Amino acid sequence: MSQVQTVRGQVPVESLGTVLMHEHVFVLSEEIRRNYPELWDEEQRVADAVARLRALKHRGVDTIVDPTVLGLGRDIERVARVNAQVDLNIVPTTGLYTYDDVPFFFRLHGPGTMLGGADVMIDMFVQDITEGIAGTAIKAAFLKCAIEERLTPGVERVMVAVAEAHKRTGVPITVHTNPSHRTGLVAQEVLRREGVDLGRVVIGHSGDTADLGYLHELIDNGSYVGMDRFGLDVFLPGDQRVDTVAKLAAEGLADRMVLAQDASCHIDWLPPGVREQVAPNWVFTHLHDDVLPALRAAGVTDEQLNTMLVDNPRRYFSPEA
Repeated sequence: MSQVQTVRGQVPVESLGTVLMHEHVFVLSEEIRRNYPELWDEEQRVADAVARLRALKHRGVDTIVDPTVLGLGRDIERVARVNAQVDLNIVPTTGLYTYDDVPFFFRLHGPGTMLGGADVMIDMFVQDITEGIAGTAIKAAFLKCAIEERLTPGVERVMVAVAEAHKRTGVPITVHTNPSHRTGLVAQEVLRREGVDLGRVVIGHSGDTADLGYLHELIDNGSYVGMDRFGLDVFLPGDQRVDTVAKLAAEGLADRMVLAQDASCHIDWLPPGVREQVAPNWVFTHLHDDVLPALRAAGVTDEQLNTMLVDNPRRYFSPEA
C-alpha cells in the first residue's frame, strides 16, 4: 500500500479519506511579517487556524493538500503547531511560486545565469522530499510551481527544476495556472518535454473557466484538472463553476477532476476585511455547506463526488496508479 507524507508523519494513502486538493493554512509575506511584527499576532493566528480547521473536520473532511511553497511564506513548524491541535491530515509540498523571475538567491548561479552550474533548486526540492523541510522530519509529498500569464525564463527554470525533482523522487506535481491565458497547456507542454507523466499532474485553478474546450484539452493530455477555487466568485461566479463540473461529470470525466477552494486560514495579501467584502464565500466550509448540495442538484451523483474527493486524490498520491 502506498504511503503519503503528512505534517504528522507518513500515512497509508487509503486513510486520506475525503480530500480537498488545494487549501492553504497560511499565505504570508514572511519578510514583511518578520520586520513589522505589529502586523502579526502569532497566538491569535494559530488559534484562529485551529478553529477554522476544526470546523472543516466537522464537515467531514479528513485531509487537505497544502501547496504553500517558497514565495508563499511556508513555515512548516507553524503549520505543525496548528496540526497538533486538529485531527486532520495536512499534506505539505515543496517548490517555488513565481509568475516572473526567480528570487535573487538563484539569479546569479544555475543554468543560464552568469555563474552557470547545476540548479540548486533541484537539490533543495529533493531534500524537502527525501530528508525533511527546514531541518524537521516533515517531508514534502508533492511539488508545486506556477505559471500565470506567460512562460518567462524564470518560470520555465522553476518548472524544469520541479520536473527533475519529480523524476528523481516520484512525487506528483501541482501547477498554479491561469485559464484566461490558457497557461495550463503551456505547463503541460514544458513538463511533458521534460519527461513528466502528465497523469501525475494537477493543472490547478482550471475551475476558473467555463471553457469546456480548454478543459477537454487538458484532460485529453492526461492531467487532472483542479476545480479548486470555489468561493472565489470574482474570477468566475459559483453557479458557473458548479455547471462546469456537472457538465464534465455528465460526460464521464469525474475521474479527471479534483475539488477544493484555494482558501486559507489567513492570507496577508489583502487588508483586513477586504476578503469578507469581495469574496464572502472564500472559506474552508463553502464547498461542503453550499457547493456539494448545488452539485447534487445539478445531477452530480454521490458516487461521482466520492470519485473527485476520495478516489482521485488516492490515485494522485499512488505512484503505481
